[in-house]
Amino acid sequence: MNNIALNNPFRPGAGHMPPYLAGREREKQEFLKLLEQSTILENMVLTGLRGVGKTVLLDVFKPMALSKGWYWVGTDLSESATLNEANISTRLLTDLSVLTSSIIIGERERKGIGFTADSQLDQQKLNFHTLMQIYEQTPGLPVDKIKYVLEFVAGLLKQTENFKGIIFAYDEAQNLADHADKDQFPLSLLLDTFQSIQRKGIPFMLALTGLPTLFPKLVEARTYAERMFRVIFLDKLSDAEVEEAIRKPLEEHPLVLTDESMSKIVQLSGGYPYFVQFICREVYDLFIQKIHSGDSPSVPTDEIVQKLDSDFFAGRWARATDRQRELLAVIAELDMCDSEFSVQDVVSKSKEILTKPFSSSHVNQMLSTLSDSGLIYKNRHGKYSFAVPLLGEFIKRQEIQGLET
Repeated sequence: MNNIALNNPFRPGAGHMPPYLAGREREKQEFLKLLEQSTILENMVLTGLRGVGKTVLLDVFKPMALSKGWYWVGTDLSESATLNEANISTRLLTDLSVLTSSIIIGERERKGIGFTADSQLDQQKLNFHTLMQIYEQTPGLPVDKIKYVLEFVAGLLKQTENFKGIIFAYDEAQNLADHADKDQFPLSLLLDTFQSIQRKGIPFMLALTGLPTLFPKLVEARTYAERMFRVIFLDKLSDAEVEEAIRKPLEEHPLVLTDESMSKIVQLSGGYPYFVQFICREVYDLFIQKIHSGDSPSVPTDEIVQKLDSDFFAGRWARATDRQRELLAVIAELDMCDSEFSVQDVVSKSKEILTKPFSSSHVNQMLSTLSDSGLIYKNRHGKYSFAVPLLGEFIKRQEIQGLET
């Protein structure tokens, strides 16, 4: 076997497209329904835990939208982009300018130099500089300014042939937030702007991707957001879909997994796409090394779990205080820790296993802090869940290691 034939096909990483995207047919169909709207009544929120494949699926949605005649703009939403109303407006105009920069909106005379030089006409294009000029010269608050610019652009685009609409797609949208203490409301500005222009029949659609904290934040900022978005919750893959995600990239590979090895990987991954890629990458790196050394390949379960703990979980765990870790350890002992739990569930369990149990008020306060740090999230029904997949199992492993040391 040559080295080329033994390349590792698996690609773990934040937002990296896997060699084969398994499942997600229901989610694709949901997105296609949104693309069929002539008047935008629903925007999209694509949400789920870390490692479930939100960014990858958003990348899959883009060519689907383009094939249906939609334009697509957007990027990751950094915290700086959502710091204030001016920044979120600049973000929108920056992304829009990529699409509009070739549009000519007028000509300006440019005088030649010298007595015999002829004057020339410069074409004025709708680039970022022009969009910002229009924005700054429009009277009113930032929300009035950005609405006017978007309406102005929509008027020009409607004159072009086969214009269907624009999708403004933003990943990591859980970073969106209002800042009442600083009198800045960038999240509200975004919602007010799109709700207003959509009511006027302008086909500009929002596609937001983020952690499960995203949708509650949207509704908290504007209650009408509950009717403004279709929420697509991305869950883990089924065992059959995990197997498909593994077998498809290996169809032409000389090293084939045994049924026993496949079952181990399916179990270790928990159905989460990132873990599938991470584990398979480690397994095939080791397989290739062993083949070259003449050893028999096998799945090193303990070593992979240890590496996953170090690379994926440890950094998030390190941000929790000792008391927060104690609370998380209580949650990990709940039967429903991987689905959802209530404050009362945590209080009751703490009374069973701790000498100093948590009170309801203390649990409420700490869950709120853990939510801000991205370890816990509160769902729409007032219950909580881990924001990191398989976190409960990791915490239990830390408890066992602590006892052993």
